[in-house]
Amino acid sequence: MTTPEVRTRAVRLGPRSLAALCLVSAVGVAGFGWPLFADPTSQVAAHAQDAPWLFAGLLVLLVAVVTATISESGLGPKAVAMLGVLAATGAALRPIGAGTAGIEPMFFLMVLSGRVLGPGFGFVLGSVTMFSSALLTGGVGPWLPFQMLAMGWFTMGAGLLPGPDRMRGRGELALLAAYGFCAAFAYGTVMNLAGWPFMGALASNVAFDPHDDVTANLARFLAYCVATSLGWDLGRAVVTVVLTLTLGAPLLKALRRATRRAAFETPVTFAPR
Repeated sequence: MTTPEVRTRAVRLGPRSLAALCLVSAVGVAGFGWPLFADPTSQVAAHAQDAPWLFAGLLVLLVAVVTATISESGLGPKAVAMLGVLAATGAALRPIGAGTAGIEPMFFLMVLSGRVLGPGFGFVLGSVTMFSSALLTGGVGPWLPFQMLAMGWFTMGAGLLPGPDRMRGRGELALLAAYGFCAAFAYGTVMNLAGWPFMGALASNVAFDPHDDVTANLARFLAYCVATSLGWDLGRAVVTVVLTLTLGAPLLKALRRATRRAAFETPVTFAPR
């Protein structure tokens, strides 16, 4: 009697999708970090108030990444269905803690999904989930491409953690909890950087000053993060850790079982007797 050995990969990063991901990531880094490196006399700094709309073009590039990844990987209907279910679940979880001290349970789902389904699927899932949640909550605006990109990175990072085929049990949960804690702060910091340059005179002591050097603006940005979002980011990080440690084991098992049954992209092979 032979037993089928199935190894599945939800989304494979092929050459075109990898190139698209690198391109959008490079543009995203420039979109997030331009205030720290732009010349005070440059046109970018002079039109800082228009920058959110200019960088909303990231949305087009993110759609290109999703399209290239799905088309190049040849995802079957089961994979697309899983993508839709997880994105819908994440979008439904996001409003639960809206406005309540960073209680955002969708982040732990993204960590576990990225871990099981890989970095390619993770980036697509994170971006699509954020887009879906924005449509659900009415949060569509110039900040949406930044949120999609940041969530794509967040979920992709979980898929890049070591030992996806070997590590199981408490060690894996501890690794995912530690990643979720750190990445929750990283997400909040990156999103702060997207909006911080456009504060104007609302908070002069921590606002971006185009005439200061990088060191001075970094100090202002750090003060801004501590003053405005540290508590929110801490709440998000703690909730992600608690949910990962308490619900992570059964959810990882369920995701892996669903992935094996779907057998994305991989033909079934049989082991010798």
